[in-house]
Amino acid sequence: MRRKATISLLSVGHACVDIYQGAVAALIPFFVADRHYSYAVASGIVLAASVLSSVAQPVFGALTDRWAMPWLLPVSTLLSGTGIALSGLSGSYGLTLVFVAISGVGVAAYHPESARVARLASQGSHSAMSWFSLGGNIGFALAPIMVSVAIGHGSLSWTPVLILPALVGAALCVPVLHILGRHQAGAAKAATVTGADDVASFVKLSLAVVFRSIVFTGLSTFISLYAQQRMHGSTTAGTVALFLLFLGGAVGSVLGGSLANRYDRVRVSRWSYLLSIAAVTGVIYTPGPAMLLFVALTSTGLYVPFSLQVTLGQDYLPSRIGTASGVTLGLTVSIGGLISPLLGRLADTTSLQMALTPLIAMPALSWLLFHALPEPTAPEPQPVAPVTPSAPAQQDA
Repeated sequence: MRRKATISLLSVGHACVDIYQGAVAALIPFFVADRHYSYAVASGIVLAASVLSSVAQPVFGALTDRWAMPWLLPVSTLLSGTGIALSGLSGSYGLTLVFVAISGVGVAAYHPESARVARLASQGSHSAMSWFSLGGNIGFALAPIMVSVAIGHGSLSWTPVLILPALVGAALCVPVLHILGRHQAGAAKAATVTGADDVASFVKLSLAVVFRSIVFTGLSTFISLYAQQRMHGSTTAGTVALFLLFLGGAVGSVLGGSLANRYDRVRVSRWSYLLSIAAVTGVIYTPGPAMLLFVALTSTGLYVPFSLQVTLGQDYLPSRIGTASGVTLGLTVSIGGLISPLLGRLADTTSLQMALTPLIAMPALSWLLFHALPEPTAPEPQPVAPVTPSAPAQQDA
């Protein structure tokens, strides 16, 4: 019961944080409409959220390999929300980038430590980790709705309202830290993995996640504007498309955990990326409302491997769980944002459809890389010495 309670609280807290990752993309149409940004300039906002996050994720991951820092959970949650809340208050493009970057640092600080805590609480369960990932997917899905409700009938000056999920998420961290403290002060059991690091497989996995990140971030940045174009300028169509792109991730995460209990994670990931190739093609070239079906299929296909890739990375690098989590859950995901300005520039010079077409190749590359990956054998969780938040964390190997 304690494990379920901890995973449930972590999942909801994860949702509160990832609202702010989704909010960046959801705010793009409002920045374009209110400030008349070009595609390239607007995608620079996504870049700002990604750059610092990309650099900071592995740093925070390495730190959590040395020390347990559960206090990062509430602090990073508040930081994520504060940056987005301030992003619409200034007409200055430079200040907007700074505030969005601050939010990106908060997201970067949250994910490695939360993944470490979730693995400890779940004792290595694929299903439990999929529920933890589900929280993040729900947060993504709620982002366009929350942004639309907060500022859809007003202006960007209403972005401070978006601090509310951060306040809820930070409050939920308090019972998590309390449960963890009592659990570890007693007879803690952590999900540990023994064995040598498989660095080569981890690098291949990371590249596969990078390609997945490029297609998902590219679509999340421009799908709202693209759906509006394909459906006669309907702003509702843009919101629905972004919502489906994020909501399909919730379905995919739970489905991935369920399938991993029957088949190995590598095989499940291969098939999901194969589905994603056809689905992305449908998003870009299917006319009218039918494209929304392919948006949902794309999101599901891209998110089935999501939590599986996190546990695969942890099993490939058993001695560096925090680093593995920071890379697979953070760094490689953030790198997708670095490509968005290039897509924006291509869209400005050609068309949005032409700019999105190269994204079809990304899941194909991930599929090829997964053909070179072995399925690691994860042993049963082993008891480890208790860890207190203030003391150095035990190595997970």
